[in-house]
Amino acid sequence: MSSPRRVCPVCTREIAVVGGRYARHDPPGRRTGIELISCPGSRRTAPMMAPAEKLFDPEEPPMPGQQPLF
Repeated sequence: MSSPRRVCPVCTREIAVVGGRYARHDPPGRRTGIELISCPGSRRTAPMMAPAEKLFDPEEPPMPGQQPLF
């Protein structure tokens, strides 16, 4: 299963979000040397996503003709 992706606020690339944080990633563009440099947006806390919509409202009475499941 792949991790959800969101846009990094620093480099504006789509980065995987793991455990509520942006995954470690390189800044955009080519490296100029052998040294590995992470983007300053790496490991930052990612904003929460909107909560998922509910399929059924538990407060709403059943529709006419709807039978109980069990």
